[in-house]
Amino acid sequence: MPGPGEPTGLRADDPSGRRAGEPTGLRALRRRRIHDALSAAAITLFLERGFDDVSVAEIAAAAEVSKPTLFAYFPTKEDLVLHRILDHRGEAARVVRARAPGVAPLTAVAAHLLAGLDRREPVSGLNDHPEVLAFHALVFETPSLLGRVAQYAGQDEHDLADALSEAAPQAGDLAARLAAAQIIAVQRVLARENWARLRAGEDVATRHPTAVTATRRAFDALRRALPDYA
Repeated sequence: MPGPGEPTGLRADDPSGRRAGEPTGLRALRRRRIHDALSAAAITLFLERGFDDVSVAEIAAAAEVSKPTLFAYFPTKEDLVLHRILDHRGEAARVVRARAPGVAPLTAVAAHLLAGLDRREPVSGLNDHPEVLAFHALVFETPSLLGRVAQYAGQDEHDLADALSEAAPQAGDLAARLAAAQIIAVQRVLARENWARLRAGEDVATRHPTAVTATRRAFDALRRALPDYA
């Protein structure tokens, strides 16, 4: 049984979560569970009191771990929140590279976003679960979190530009960078508009066709502006 300072079996004197003789698979599962538990405890506090009004020491105390243990899992306070969107970093570039033969980059990205709307993916902004709406509000209303998201967007642009350069080398690197910046900006604006509408009380089922239409129109405009990738 875990003792004080040992959530989900973590040894307080071993921030890595390792236990002598423990199989690698179990060790990875243990770390994943502890990682998620620490983030959940932190986000609960952030939603209750605001990101800037909760200290790392308070998060560690709530999770019953030491600060060094917490930092072994999350190097910064912002990481406690934004790790939830890390799976989507570089996503547009991956979509472009994984597209089927004969499919244009813009067509592939648009289809991916439309599928996300159909699945009500949180990253699309079209998800009205109270925790999802609150999470987005936390990010959008906290300058340090928005700053980190902007850094992620910059890296996404870089990755997408590389993928577009590979897809249409004749267009040149500058054209790829300009296109990537526009595509990432369109994704961001569409998602935030969906979130804002839902937060204002619009129903998801009502918003969905409008969101689909907005996405299609946005990418039609991108195709006219960026024929090398259409």
